[in-house]
Amino acid sequence: MQYITASSITASSLELKPSPQSSISSSIQPLNQAIGQALIIAYRENTDRLEAVLTFLGFDCEVLRQNDSPEYQDCAATYRCMLNHQRAWKQAAQSDRPTLIVEADFVPVVGMGNLPLPFNLEQPNVGICWLYTCAPQVYSLSTDGYAEGFSTGLVAYILTPEGAATLCGLADQVTEKQGTGYCTFDSDIEKYLRIRGFKNYIAYRNYGEHGGRSNPEHQQNGMSGIHRADVLAGKLAFLPDYAGTSSNRYWHFYQARLYARLKGIGRLLTGRFLRWKLLRYSKTPDRLLKFAIGRQIVF
Repeated sequence: MQYITASSITASSLELKPSPQSSISSSIQPLNQAIGQALIIAYRENTDRLEAVLTFLGFDCEVLRQNDSPEYQDCAATYRCMLNHQRAWKQAAQSDRPTLIVEADFVPVVGMGNLPLPFNLEQPNVGICWLYTCAPQVYSLSTDGYAEGFSTGLVAYILTPEGAATLCGLADQVTEKQGTGYCTFDSDIEKYLRIRGFKNYIAYRNYGEHGGRSNPEHQQNGMSGIHRADVLAGKLAFLPDYAGTSSNRYWHFYQARLYARLKGIGRLLTGRFLRWKLLRYSKTPDRLLKFAIGRQIVF
């Protein structure tokens, strides 16, 4: 693995090959054809490398930077982040196709643009689909292999126009109930959309990695703030920032990836990814088990 800069991106450096997926048909529309726009949520981070990679992978990118107006200076960082995501939701609601939204510290996998859309594009009640999952759960599988489920975190996700329009109301609800202080609004997104009639999906494997370091505000409020992809859909396009720049950066990277893999396997074995009660009452427990176990088997 090596660093990739905007000027060094070539077809050979990214090897645009799709990674193995579950039983989803290979005829499904590739991500970069199904998506209408890609929005990068940022504050002051340098997004040149991410923009270059996503553009090369076939996405039409735009960066939405957080508003630094004086009126927001006393707001929590998570609250300001929510407002920036809401800005992206409003833009996504105006599109005629699904929108890809990623945060500035997202690191895509090689060939992400050729990976399949993880839900049926013709299904009318799709809300959100997480391409990067944090504390994920799988609820059910459709007949064509798509996984309805839960995730928190908004590192990388897809919103349909209808889902985006509905989700815009979440920020107003959080402001009314919790004010402008620290909030974990992303944990409420799945429920917020589900009770309004939407189905929400998770990718078979993560289409990229959370490359950032821990958010101090999370730690101050009793949360670790550290989360990584449990299992990736392929090799990463560039080395995440959390690896650092020292001579030990690859050691830090592989150490973090090993911990994330072990944590993902642990969540599977302890019934947190696929809950035992849900499995017991499922009409297709064998398919759910195959999905849950298969996604962790990487050669």
